Amino acid sequence: MTSRKPDNLMKSRKASLYEPIKKYYIFCEGEKTEPNYFEGFKKAIETNPIYEDRVIIHIEGIGNETIRVINKAEKYAKENEIRNAEIWCVYDKDSFPSVHFNAVSKRADALTSSNDTISYKVAWSNQCIEYWFILHFDFYDADNEREYYRKYLHKKFSELGFKRYKKNDPDIFEILHKSGDPKLAIRHAKRQMENFAGKTDSESAPATKVHILVEELAKYLPDKLITKFL
Repeated sequence: MTSRKPDNLMKSRKASLYEPIKKYYIFCEGEKTEPNYFEGFKKAIETNPIYEDRVIIHIEGIGNETIRVINKAEKYAKENEIRNAEIWCVYDKDSFPSVHFNAVSKRADALTSSNDTISYKVAWSNQCIEYWFILHFDFYDADNEREYYRKYLHKKFSELGFKRYKKNDPDIFEILHKSGDPKLAIRHAKRQMENFAGKTDSESAPATKVHILVEELAKYLPDKLITKFL
């Protein structure tokens, strides 16, 4: 006689196939530029039939500085009873005090150590997110004022046939992966971070950790895109 599994067990196993395998909550200092960039990842991942319903990505533009980004993330996680997720803080050094900038990583580590189900991680840029964008085209290691990076991008975008770099461009993800080289940007970012081994976040300039979050999200991109990143 052939044995059959109980219906409730079969339903449970079937349901587990459709449960999210990963949840990301991304809190950005900027209200538009960084959220627009990561929305590009979210939309692309949602077109991947393997992960469209199994990788949950929530993105918020805070419009506030460094330490307040992680404060907002912590408050959101508590109020919404977030579990089994990665919470990312994306922020720039800009002209904010070094003590505030350095404090975010320390706070993230402390929160992660005290929580069994949530990992708090950082993806900062020193001085600004535009440094990460530049790395899609060139390796650059001079610590200039952030306005220089935008001027560089204006020139590069003009050469590529775009009018100019726009800080809040909703198409920034598309532009960078089609006209730039994300895989090269990741290599450039890692190379530059190696130059600051043992340094504090504020002492690491120019540098960025955005590539760490990019590598994490890129794992879920459709086949036609994933090779551009990994």
